[in-house]
Amino acid sequence: METFDRYFERPSRFSEAEWNARVDLAAMYRIFAYLKWDESIYNHISLRVPGEPGHFLINPFGLHYSEITASNLVKIDIDGNIIGHSDWPINPAGFTFHSAIHARVPNGHCVMHVHSTPTLAVCCLEEGLSYSNFYAAQLYDKVAYHEFEGITVHMDEGQRILDSAGDKQVLLLRNHGPVVIGANLSQALALMWLVTRACEVQVASMAMGPVREIPEAILKKCTADSLNFDPKFGAGEDVFAAMKRLVERQDPSFRR
Repeated sequence: METFDRYFERPSRFSEAEWNARVDLAAMYRIFAYLKWDESIYNHISLRVPGEPGHFLINPFGLHYSEITASNLVKIDIDGNIIGHSDWPINPAGFTFHSAIHARVPNGHCVMHVHSTPTLAVCCLEEGLSYSNFYAAQLYDKVAYHEFEGITVHMDEGQRILDSAGDKQVLLLRNHGPVVIGANLSQALALMWLVTRACEVQVASMAMGPVREIPEAILKKCTADSLNFDPKFGAGEDVFAAMKRLVERQDPSFRR
């Protein structure tokens, strides 16, 4: 299998661990663009920098996801200060709750937030996520809700978002969109995939008529049997690897 590593060498200003994290995060942005989970220049995927407590990577504000590369990702601290140099600013709306999660959730290494139509639509429903399909069943007892407070640019909302999330890895911001918290990129992708597919099916099925809710005992069984987000079974690493190969074949420039 062809590898593109030799075409894009690591700049000396980045450690090997940071560069590998940058390449993977840039690949994830390209994957989101491929899946149509992007939102113009908005929304965010953030990732802690390995070995640098208090530092994380996030997208430069002003670039489409298809333009993001390993080297133009922005490293910031939990106070929003840019570490090193960046030609681009960051979006304050992304920093607010991403930094709160990275600062206070020990296993919150990756945070993803989207505004895709089906996920946002479900966040606007009074009943929220319906446990009435295969994908939603795997998320039973893993979802929390946070009331809409407007655009997330006020730092004090970060703690309230944390309080709303509790120990859940999926947080549906009402009237706004989903947030997933992963122990790594692949686990976060696995969770966002489940959330997205669950919402797509829910929107489609509710448009046809009343849905059939799944009994709680079956929901608990589905969640226990699902290996999509269990680190012991890769937590989606094989899916991430496959999607990374796909976008790499299309355009390997994310490695730059």
